[in-house]
Amino acid sequence: MVPGIVFGGDAEPLAIQLPFNELLKRLKAGRFKSTLFNLKVDGHDDVRVICRDVQRDVVKDLPTHFDLMRLRRTSRINLFIHVDFINEETAPGLKKGGVLTIVRQEVELEVLAGDIPDHITVDLADKQIGDVIHISDVTLPDGAKPTIDRDFVIANISAPRGLRADDGDEGEEEAAEE
Repeated sequence: MVPGIVFGGDAEPLAIQLPFNELLKRLKAGRFKSTLFNLKVDGHDDVRVICRDVQRDVVKDLPTHFDLMRLRRTSRINLFIHVDFINEETAPGLKKGGVLTIVRQEVELEVLAGDIPDHITVDLADKQIGDVIHISDVTLPDGAKPTIDRDFVIANISAPRGLRADDGDEGEEEAAEE
């Protein structure tokens, strides 16, 4: 059994335990920290919880303790949401030999607990070499907003290294050689 704590809401913190194998299986499945769970504990009301932290053994990297936070469906929380890229095979910039450089594999969003998105999607269908994809270029799920106020970069399509040297003027080539 792995010890844990349930905190938050209007109730007192509650110490619980989960079977080690069940916790490890859910951790390996992924997105454990961004999934809302219904928690049923004998003698207590059912509550919705989300994992806030999992402490691990420093050598074996196995879970030793976990923290769950109680939530209401209307609570707003900050979570890291995975970014999926679609239409890579039809992107003109990638067909010409461009390289997709992913700057952020996950984006921290403020979301409603009842509407946690599984992922956000970036469409590369009409992206050319030199295009930069900012957070403002992505359609976010309803009720979600980035936690960072500035218009940060998620990915870009750059020219391959050999193509950059061929297209540049001689001044740039000399600078690259120095």
